[in-house]
Amino acid sequence: MARLSVSVQYGVQAPLLSRTRLRRWVAKAVDIAREDDLVKFDHVAIVIRLVGLSEGRKINGGYRDKDYATNVLTFEYGLQPDQSIMGDVIICVPVLIKEAKAQGKAFLDHAAHLTLHGTLHALGYDHIKASDAKRMEALEIRTLEKMRIANPYLA
Repeated sequence: MARLSVSVQYGVQAPLLSRTRLRRWVAKAVDIAREDDLVKFDHVAIVIRLVGLSEGRKINGGYRDKDYATNVLTFEYGLQPDQSIMGDVIICVPVLIKEAKAQGKAFLDHAAHLTLHGTLHALGYDHIKASDAKRMEALEIRTLEKMRIANPYLA
Protein backbone atom coordinates (compact mmCIF):
# COMPACT_ATOMS: atom_id res chain seq x y z
CA MET A 1 0.00 0.00 0.00
CA ALA A 2 1.34 3.40 -0.97
CA ARG A 3 1.71 6.12 1.62
CA LEU A 4 -0.51 9.03 0.80
CA SER A 5 -0.24 12.71 1.70
CA VAL A 6 -3.07 15.01 0.67
CA SER A 7 -3.07 18.74 1.32
CA VAL A 8 -6.17 20.78 0.55
CA GLN A 9 -6.05 24.51 -0.05
CA TYR A 10 -9.21 26.60 -0.15
CA GLY A 11 -8.98 29.65 -2.41
CA VAL A 12 -12.80 29.75 -2.25
CA GLN A 13 -15.35 28.43 0.18
CA ALA A 14 -16.55 24.93 -0.64
CA PRO A 15 -18.21 23.48 2.47
CA LEU A 16 -19.29 20.26 0.74
CA LEU A 17 -15.70 19.56 -0.34
CA SER A 18 -14.16 18.73 3.01
CA ARG A 19 -10.56 17.65 3.37
CA THR A 20 -11.77 14.21 4.46
CA ARG A 21 -13.99 13.78 1.39
CA LEU A 22 -11.30 14.97 -1.04
CA ARG A 23 -8.67 12.76 0.60
CA ARG A 24 -10.99 9.74 0.27
CA TRP A 25 -11.45 10.43 -3.46
CA VAL A 26 -7.71 10.86 -4.01
CA ALA A 27 -7.09 7.59 -2.13
CA LYS A 28 -9.50 5.77 -4.45
CA ALA A 29 -7.61 7.06 -7.49
CA VAL A 30 -4.31 5.95 -5.95
CA ASP A 31 -5.74 2.50 -5.19
CA ILE A 32 -7.03 1.96 -8.73
CA ALA A 33 -3.71 3.18 -10.20
CA ARG A 34 -1.80 0.71 -8.04
CA GLU A 35 -4.07 -2.09 -9.28
CA ASP A 36 -3.57 -0.95 -12.88
CA ASP A 37 0.21 -0.83 -12.38
CA LEU A 38 1.10 1.82 -15.00
CA VAL A 39 3.73 3.25 -12.66
CA LYS A 40 5.16 1.68 -9.51
CA PHE A 41 5.30 4.11 -6.61
CA ASP A 42 5.71 4.02 -2.84
CA HIS A 43 4.48 7.45 -1.82
CA VAL A 44 2.00 9.91 -3.31
CA ALA A 45 1.78 13.57 -2.31
CA ILE A 46 -1.11 15.49 -3.82
CA VAL A 47 -2.13 19.09 -3.27
CA ILE A 48 -5.75 19.88 -4.11
CA ARG A 49 -6.45 23.59 -4.53
CA LEU A 50 -10.05 24.79 -4.87
CA VAL A 51 -10.20 28.09 -6.73
CA GLY A 52 -12.66 30.66 -8.07
CA LEU A 53 -13.05 31.92 -11.64
CA SER A 54 -10.41 34.64 -11.42
CA GLU A 55 -7.66 32.38 -10.07
CA GLY A 56 -8.70 29.54 -12.38
CA ARG A 57 -8.51 31.82 -15.40
CA LYS A 58 -5.14 33.20 -14.31
CA ILE A 59 -3.64 29.72 -13.85
CA ASN A 60 -5.07 28.39 -17.11
CA GLY A 61 -3.80 31.47 -18.92
CA GLY A 62 -0.37 31.33 -17.37
CA TYR A 63 0.27 27.64 -17.98
CA ARG A 64 -1.89 26.74 -20.97
CA ASP A 65 -2.28 30.12 -22.68
CA LYS A 66 -6.09 29.74 -22.44
CA ASP A 67 -8.09 32.81 -21.42
CA TYR A 68 -10.76 31.05 -19.37
CA ALA A 69 -11.12 29.03 -16.20
CA THR A 70 -11.31 25.29 -16.81
CA ASN A 71 -12.79 22.64 -14.53
CA VAL A 72 -9.60 20.86 -13.47
CA LEU A 73 -5.89 21.38 -14.10
CA THR A 74 -3.18 19.00 -12.99
CA PHE A 75 0.50 19.64 -12.60
CA GLU A 76 2.24 16.29 -12.72
CA TYR A 77 5.87 16.10 -11.63
CA GLY A 78 6.59 12.49 -12.54
CA LEU A 79 8.10 9.63 -10.62
CA GLN A 80 10.90 10.80 -8.34
CA PRO A 81 14.09 8.80 -7.61
CA ASP A 82 12.66 7.82 -4.19
CA GLN A 83 9.64 6.21 -5.93
CA SER A 84 7.33 9.04 -4.91
CA ILE A 85 4.86 10.88 -7.09
CA MET A 86 3.83 14.45 -6.48
CA GLY A 87 1.15 16.51 -8.16
CA ASP A 88 -1.02 19.58 -7.83
CA VAL A 89 -4.69 19.40 -8.78
CA ILE A 90 -6.53 22.68 -9.26
CA ILE A 91 -10.34 22.51 -9.30
CA CYS A 92 -12.33 25.60 -10.25
CA VAL A 93 -15.45 25.37 -8.07
CA PRO A 94 -17.69 27.74 -10.10
CA VAL A 95 -16.93 25.79 -13.30
CA LEU A 96 -17.60 22.53 -11.44
CA ILE A 97 -21.00 23.88 -10.28
CA LYS A 98 -21.90 25.16 -13.76
CA GLU A 99 -20.94 21.89 -15.47
CA ALA A 100 -22.78 19.73 -12.94
CA LYS A 101 -25.98 21.74 -13.50
CA ALA A 102 -25.61 21.78 -17.31
CA GLN A 103 -24.93 18.02 -17.42
CA GLY A 104 -27.65 17.12 -14.92
CA LYS A 105 -25.17 15.62 -12.48
CA ALA A 106 -25.09 15.84 -8.71
CA PHE A 107 -22.47 18.34 -7.52
CA LEU A 108 -20.62 15.77 -5.40
CA ASP A 109 -20.66 13.16 -8.18
CA HIS A 110 -19.06 15.61 -10.61
CA ALA A 111 -16.60 16.79 -7.94
CA ALA A 112 -15.59 13.17 -7.27
CA HIS A 113 -15.04 12.59 -10.98
CA LEU A 114 -12.91 15.71 -11.44
CA THR A 115 -10.85 14.81 -8.35
CA LEU A 116 -10.26 11.27 -9.66
CA HIS A 117 -9.46 12.59 -13.13
CA GLY A 118 -6.97 15.15 -11.85
CA THR A 119 -5.33 12.66 -9.50
CA LEU A 120 -4.92 10.09 -12.26
CA HIS A 121 -3.17 12.77 -14.33
CA ALA A 122 -0.82 13.38 -11.39
CA LEU A 123 -0.14 9.64 -11.32
CA GLY A 124 0.99 9.65 -14.95
CA TYR A 125 -2.20 8.98 -16.91
CA ASP A 126 -3.22 11.10 -19.87
CA HIS A 127 -5.74 11.09 -22.68
CA ILE A 128 -3.73 12.45 -25.59
CA LYS A 129 -3.77 9.18 -27.57
CA ALA A 130 -7.09 7.34 -27.99
CA SER A 131 -5.71 4.18 -26.36
CA ASP A 132 -4.52 6.13 -23.31
CA ALA A 133 -7.87 7.93 -23.07
CA LYS A 134 -9.70 4.59 -23.10
CA ARG A 135 -7.49 3.25 -20.33
CA MET A 136 -7.90 6.36 -18.18
CA GLU A 137 -11.66 6.55 -18.72
CA ALA A 138 -12.06 2.86 -17.89
CA LEU A 139 -10.27 3.39 -14.58
CA GLU A 140 -12.44 6.40 -13.81
CA ILE A 141 -15.65 4.57 -14.69
CA ARG A 142 -14.68 1.51 -12.63
CA THR A 143 -13.74 3.62 -9.62
CA LEU A 144 -16.86 5.78 -9.82
CA GLU A 145 -19.00 2.66 -10.20
CA LYS A 146 -17.57 1.35 -6.90
CA MET A 147 -18.61 4.70 -5.39
CA ARG A 148 -22.13 4.26 -6.84
CA ILE A 149 -21.63 7.15 -9.27
CA ALA A 150 -22.86 6.81 -12.83
CA ASN A 151 -20.53 6.70 -15.80
CA PRO A 152 -19.76 10.39 -16.48
CA TYR A 153 -18.97 9.70 -20.15
CA LEU A 154 -22.48 8.61 -21.08
CA ALA A 155 -24.56 11.25 -22.83
